[in-house]
Amino acid sequence: MKLAIGADHAGYPLKEEIRGYLERLGHEVIDLGAYNTEPSDYPDFAEAVGRTLMAGRADRGILVCGSGVGVNVAANKMPGIRASMCHDTYSAHQGVEHDDMNVLVLGARIIGPALAFDLVAAYLNAKFQKQEERFVRRLNKVKAIETRYMPEAVKQEFGAGR
Repeated sequence: MKLAIGADHAGYPLKEEIRGYLERLGHEVIDLGAYNTEPSDYPDFAEAVGRTLMAGRADRGILVCGSGVGVNVAANKMPGIRASMCHDTYSAHQGVEHDDMNVLVLGARIIGPALAFDLVAAYLNAKFQKQEERFVRRLNKVKAIETRYMPEAVKQEFGAGR
């Protein structure tokens, strides 16, 4: 799978561990920074991962910041991005299976590498259950909300409700 990964300075050390884990599993990783622990701004990395997904250059994304909250909020401002912070394996797979989550968000100051690896594995092994009408119906309602509030310029550039 092709994965986009990004983190701010607080998430950088955990991002590096996750990147190595993904590469060991054979995934193609697009590392969008940060590349060190110098202070940085989480919205920049959330946007970089989101834009990579919106452009179709990656299948899914992973974002890491100190708590996970900042990148989660920022990523969900982008059309077609369904990011969720997951610190338990049930949410990490259920978010994909029921809600078509395409960005896993982790808090580096909340969890450690061992749990992060379990969460990433649960996320990557999950598939959206598109055969379940209720999940498709709900996802379409989420996309309709997104389209309703999306500016026209964004609809034209990226298409509505990806």
